[in-house]
Amino acid sequence: MASKAVLLLNMGGPDSLEAVKPFLNNLFSDRDIIKLGPSPFQKIFSKIIAALRLNKSSYTYQLIGGRSPLNDITRAQAQELENLLGTDYRVFVGMRYWYPFIDEAVRDIEGTGIKQIIVLSLYPHFSSATTGTVRFTIGTMISFPI
Repeated sequence: MASKAVLLLNMGGPDSLEAVKPFLNNLFSDRDIIKLGPSPFQKIFSKIIAALRLNKSSYTYQLIGGRSPLNDITRAQAQELENLLGTDYRVFVGMRYWYPFIDEAVRDIEGTGIKQIIVLSLYPHFSSATTGTVRFTIGTMISFPI
C-alpha cells in the first residue's frame, strides 16, 4: 500500500467544446492571472472577457480535436511516474482551472489516509500567475505539512 502521494499540478483545459466557456470563466476569475477592477467585480468582468474570447477559443480548440490535450498528457505523465516510483507512491492529478480540480485531488488523497504529499507543479516557470496561484490554492486546502 502506498505511503506517499505525489500531486501533479497543472493548469487544465477544457475537455470538450462545451467546457470552453466555463474554463475561461474559471481562468479569468483568478486575480493572480489578471486583476479586473476591484475584487468584488472580478467575476462579472471575467464573464465578459470569457464571452468575448469564447468564439476564438472554441475555434482554436476545435482545430485541435475539440479539447485541450493538457489533461490527457498530464494523466499519462502521472501514470508513468507512478509506474516508475513503485508501490510506495500513488500519483494524483489536480488542475487549477478544470477537472480534476486541485481540491478534488486533495480530497482523494485524504481519503486514502496518506499523510505525506509531494506537490509538483508542472508549470514551465515560476510566476504569480502560474506556480504562485497553485501554491496559494494548495496551501489553503491541506491541513498537514506538504
